[in-house]
Amino acid sequence: MIFKRIKSAGIAHNSYFIGSGTDAAVIDPRRDCQVYVDIAREHGLRVRYILETHRNEDYTIGSIELNHLTGARVHHGPGLDWKYGETLRDGQEITIGNLRLTAILTPGHTDESLSYILTDLSTGEHPVMVFTGDALFVGETGRTDLYGPEEATRLASTLYNSIFKKLLPLGDGVIICPAHGGGSVCGKRIAARDESTIGIEKEQNPALRLTKREEFVRYKLSERLERPHYFRRMEKYNLEGPPRLGRLPDPTPLTPAEFLKEIDRGAIIVDTSGEAAFAGIHVKGSYSIWLEGLPAFAGWVLPYDHPILLVLEDPSHLDPAVRSLIRAGYDDITGYLRGGIERWYNAGLPLESLPLLSVHQLKNMLDRGERLLLLDVRDQDEWEAGHITGAMHIYVGHLEQRLAEVPRDIPLAAYCGSGRRSGLAASILLRAGYAKVYNVAGSITAWKAAGFPLTRD
Repeated sequence: MIFKRIKSAGIAHNSYFIGSGTDAAVIDPRRDCQVYVDIAREHGLRVRYILETHRNEDYTIGSIELNHLTGARVHHGPGLDWKYGETLRDGQEITIGNLRLTAILTPGHTDESLSYILTDLSTGEHPVMVFTGDALFVGETGRTDLYGPEEATRLASTLYNSIFKKLLPLGDGVIICPAHGGGSVCGKRIAARDESTIGIEKEQNPALRLTKREEFVRYKLSERLERPHYFRRMEKYNLEGPPRLGRLPDPTPLTPAEFLKEIDRGAIIVDTSGEAAFAGIHVKGSYSIWLEGLPAFAGWVLPYDHPILLVLEDPSHLDPAVRSLIRAGYDDITGYLRGGIERWYNAGLPLESLPLLSVHQLKNMLDRGERLLLLDVRDQDEWEAGHITGAMHIYVGHLEQRLAEVPRDIPLAAYCGSGRRSGLAASILLRAGYAKVYNVAGSITAWKAAGFPLTRD
C-alpha cells in the first residue's frame, strides 16, 4: 500500500494519496494538484478516483483540476445539488488493488459528509484506517455551526450519532486520517500532531469523553468559532466547481513605475514581509499579511473583484504566496514588485510607516494617562482569557466591516497575541485613513512576559 499525507500549511489542510496495485485514489485534493500526479508517476500508478469528504468551506477543492489532469472520477456525498462528479451512497465500496474503501455517511459538520473506511484485503477484513473529513479530528470534533444557530442543535446531535455509532465502533486500533490539523478554523482545539487512533481519541479527546448525547450537544453549542465571510464563496465554488486553473498563475515582475500603474488601475497590494518590516516602510495602501498568514487571513480582507499585487521580502516567497492565494480562490495575481521595497524607495516613490510600540512604551503611556485607544483584535476566547484594561475588542476579520465603531479622533494602538494580526489590523486602519496608528510589538505575549497585568472584566 502507498499512503501519503499532503499537508497545506496555513489552513492546516490534509489531503491523502492511497495506492495499491496499479491504481490510486486521492481524498480531498487541494487546488494546486500536481503533487498527486507526481506521486502517482513516482510509483507507477494511475489516479482513478477522487473522493471528497464534504463540501469544504475554508479552501477551494482541487477535484475538477485533478480530474482534468488525470481523468479520475470524482465522488462526493448525497443531498446537495452538485454541478460535477458522482454521488456515493452509504456503504458503497471502491476497490483499489488490495484495498477497499467503504463510504459511510457521517453527517454533523455538514449534512452530506462522508468518511471512508480503508481495509487492506491482503491482511483481512478488519478496517485499518478511516478518513474522517471534518467529522473527527485529532483532539477535537468538527464544528456544527455552519448552517446557523437554528440548525446547530440538530447538527450537533447528528454528529454525535456519526461519531459514537459509526466511527468509534470501527475499533480502537483504527488510524484516523482527518481533513485538518492544528490551526484550522474547522475546529477549536485540534491537536498539533498528525497521528492518532480511535482508541487514543476515546482516551484523550475531550468531546469523546462526553458519552451522553445531551452532554455532547451542550459542549458543541458552547463552542465559539469565527466564521469568515469568504466561506460563502468557497461553498459556492465547491458545489459548482471553481474555474479551472490549468497551471499556477505566473505573476509578472513589475518595475516601480509599472507597479504604480497597476495600483492606479485598482489593484490591491499585499505586503507579506511581516509586521516588523512593514512597520519600517511600506507602499501606502498595502495590507500587511505575513506570508504564513496568507491562507487564513487573505479571505477575510481581500476582495475577489480586484487584481492582487505582491510585495515580498524575498523572491523565494512568490511561489508559496501564489499557492496560498489560489487555494482561497484568488486567481488574478497580476504581479509583484521586482526588487522589493528597496526598488520602490530608490525610485523616489512615496512611503508610509507604521510605528511600533514596545509593551514598556505602551505601559508608560497608559500609566501617564495619555490619550490612546487600545484595540484588541484577537478572537472572543482569547479576549475573555485576559486583556489589557480599557481595550476595545473587535476581531481582526471583522474590523473593516466595523470601522464605524472605531473613533478617528484619538491615537490607536492595536494588539493581538504576537503582533501579526494586529499588524494586519493596523494596516486596515491606515488604509481607511486613520491618522495615528500603532502596532504593539509582541502584543500579549510580550505584555505577559514583562509581568504586566491583564483583566477579565
